[in-house]
Amino acid sequence: MFRLVLFDIDGTLISTKGAGVKAFGQAFDEEFGLPEATQSMSFAGRTDLGLVELIFSRNKIEFTPPEINRFFKAYFPRLSGFLPTDNTTPLAGVNELIDSMKQWRPTPVIGLLTGNHPVSAELKLRHYHLWDKFEMGVFGDQSTDRNDVAKYAWDWAQNKWGDIQPEEILVIGDTQRDIECARTIGAKVLAVATGDSSVEELEEHDPDWAITDLTPSSLADFHKKNGAVV
Repeated sequence: MFRLVLFDIDGTLISTKGAGVKAFGQAFDEEFGLPEATQSMSFAGRTDLGLVELIFSRNKIEFTPPEINRFFKAYFPRLSGFLPTDNTTPLAGVNELIDSMKQWRPTPVIGLLTGNHPVSAELKLRHYHLWDKFEMGVFGDQSTDRNDVAKYAWDWAQNKWGDIQPEEILVIGDTQRDIECARTIGAKVLAVATGDSSVEELEEHDPDWAITDLTPSSLADFHKKNGAVV
């Protein structure tokens, strides 16, 4: 059984219809005068800080704390404005899965491993009524590299349980990068095809499980192998 379960956010728990991408683009357009800053960029599996570093580098902006803060000060209110007012429901099966995990014995800590800045993570998850379901999180303001964020999760777990083993951590995500960052710390991976990748595409990166979505029917085999029932 798992002691720590870590969820990605975008494409795994929720679909914001590109709110973050739109807010990034508008912030760079209106604050930095760069209307094409985010064109042809893939946001999937990256950290917010890594995206800022990449765009700054392409546009010869110094990657310094004042400039970083300037961006995020412009980004957060725009993100709130782009979150869909007609959709505050998480992806299918999310609430049921989290609630079922809280019934597992022993009960795992349920947290976040996300590329989102903690402020943007909270804005998104409060919009979808999920924020209070998570006990801890490691976020995309801590490093430009998603794999480093996973290492921070491992450090957190070791501080909490001195005897924890990597395979007692489960990472749930929808991208190749979620699989890669989990492997960085030796964690198990449940890949879910609710983002831009199909089950077949996710399977190419050798997750422990790859499923269509987080509904009970899709999760049946995963639960059977782990002695848990939804």
